[in-house]
Amino acid sequence: MIDDIETIDEFLAHRSSEVAEAVRQAAAAEIMPRFRRLAEHEIDEKSGPHDLVTDADRKAEAYLTEALVKLLPGSVVVGEEAVHANPATYDAVRGDAPVWIVDPVDGTRQFVHGDPGFCTLVALAQGGVLYASWTYAPVHDRLATAVRGKGAFLDGVRLHSGSPAPDRGLEVATSHPYYTTDDQKRALLGLQTEGIRPRSCGSAGLEYLQIAQGLLDATAFSWEAAWDHATGLLLVEEAGGAHLTLAGEPFRITGGNALPFTAARDEATARRVLGLLSGGA
Repeated sequence: MIDDIETIDEFLAHRSSEVAEAVRQAAAAEIMPRFRRLAEHEIDEKSGPHDLVTDADRKAEAYLTEALVKLLPGSVVVGEEAVHANPATYDAVRGDAPVWIVDPVDGTRQFVHGDPGFCTLVALAQGGVLYASWTYAPVHDRLATAVRGKGAFLDGVRLHSGSPAPDRGLEVATSHPYYTTDDQKRALLGLQTEGIRPRSCGSAGLEYLQIAQGLLDATAFSWEAAWDHATGLLLVEEAGGAHLTLAGEPFRITGGNALPFTAARDEATARRVLGLLSGGA
């Protein structure tokens, strides 16, 4: 556990830059050398042909697991690939210890196809509360960060999500049909209406970043995996945005959310999207 004299806030005040450096180094050592150079034996399916994992995912997660726990003794890591190997690992998200939530390559499908639209995601939480996040797009060497109560930044420049212009339709990134139940598909059909421009999402982390930048109006997602959402939800919050589940409550990284849920540039937009999802459900 964190030493009694060092809270998470104190840790972040002194060592946040070291976390950022660990994220950059993991990408430099394990991800970028494999980008557009993957051999067939370095790519595997998990649940099916649309759920891929590569050696870059596994090795970058191992790198980050070692580095992050070393930076914050007593912390634990919940990583996408570790949870796939042992689902009980996910329980740490609901535990008392500080937890690093890691998606080593968010957008593995894009990574496999040589598309630069992927990123590395790291969030720090405790007791279900998100304290900090790092979103790193290694191809473009762009780093977005957020600390609870202290704002969101992209390469050191503060982010403000703003509000959509009232005279244009909303662009909404939605879950791909491969990853939705029949009920969720019906809810998402509520977005097929005038004034809404839905499209399938790419890397969730990069979609959240676009909301924080004011370049995308909202998301409508139908799955709960904390490694996909924790980093981006804090980034959106700290940029001035909001997120709501189908029950009208903020999304909880500990689970049990009514799905689908939305994250948006402002609360009014989140409520508008939620109303459409509720109408389709």
